Amino acid sequence: MIEQFRDQIRAAAARQQALRIRGGGTKDWYGGLLQGEILDTRGHTGIVDYEPTELVITARCGTPLAEIEAVLAQQNQMLAFEPPHFGPGATFGGAIAAGLSGPRRANSGGVRDFVLGAQLMDGKGDLLNFGGQVMKNVAGYDVSRLLAGSLGTLGLITELSVKVLPRSFAEATLRFEANEIEAIRMLNVWGGQPLPVSASCWHRGVLALRLSGARAAVDAAVKSLGGQVVDDAAGFWTDLREQRHAFFAGDAPVWRLSVPSTTGAIVLNGEQLIEWGGAQRWLRADSGDAETIRSAVRAAGGHATLFRGGDKAVGVFQPLAPAVARIHERLKTAFDPAHIFNPGRMS
Repeated sequence: MIEQFRDQIRAAAARQQALRIRGGGTKDWYGGLLQGEILDTRGHTGIVDYEPTELVITARCGTPLAEIEAVLAQQNQMLAFEPPHFGPGATFGGAIAAGLSGPRRANSGGVRDFVLGAQLMDGKGDLLNFGGQVMKNVAGYDVSRLLAGSLGTLGLITELSVKVLPRSFAEATLRFEANEIEAIRMLNVWGGQPLPVSASCWHRGVLALRLSGARAAVDAAVKSLGGQVVDDAAGFWTDLREQRHAFFAGDAPVWRLSVPSTTGAIVLNGEQLIEWGGAQRWLRADSGDAETIRSAVRAAGGHATLFRGGDKAVGVFQPLAPAVARIHERLKTAFDPAHIFNPGRMS
């Protein structure tokens, strides 16, 4: 497959033809408008190396994400950033390139925190290697982590090494009745305490809190915090990760608001759901213009992304400051001189 990829990339660069890097296509809707000839990664599969005692797995980009998770589960391990699949065809490379994390992100870290090394084919068809399989490998620029969330705009990620973590021995989910202000306050108080919190979700006056860790720690936290224990809550957190939660139903545009966790209520037209201890807020907005939403979030010290639906002409991602935009452009040119990879995807 490597030679096939190289031939397709070099031919596209020679013709100045756009390439659309695509795995299972489960996240085609995320980002700007897609264009170009498809470069299909699904044939480049397989786990290259997995050493459970070292907590590292290396796999090719087209490997199904479900296969990775199944292999890890056999050793009672997991991808701690809980990447969403958004469909059965999700691939390992696509999960890293999208840079999306699930409910555990605020407490365990995001995608880039777990990427140790990457193999990338650039716009000239050259195969480049960055990082390695250990955390201490930090020589030079940390390009492997830069690729997390790059949406394939810098090149074709052909192989990745990521850190994995053991699964928790015990979990419990608590339910509390609270309005938005109360929920944010509670989450920030709990965030400053030595509690085994692994996820949170507030929606329509109900705050759900997941605790994960050693049995003694989870039991002590349940006793200390009170609330109502929710039985068989695993499905709830999976549905939240995969956006099958009732909040995400319907065709209304969904905005992702990233703000400091201590930010109070953000008053905007539409319905909100709060995750990550207050740092991630979802907005379903049947009405309201992009500038109004982004101005309100910017005033809170954050940024807003048109995550799903809506008019992408307003820009999916919040515009970068001029100096940062220039850095992005230089990086893009360094890895993709002909600008053939996923043009417009990050607009």
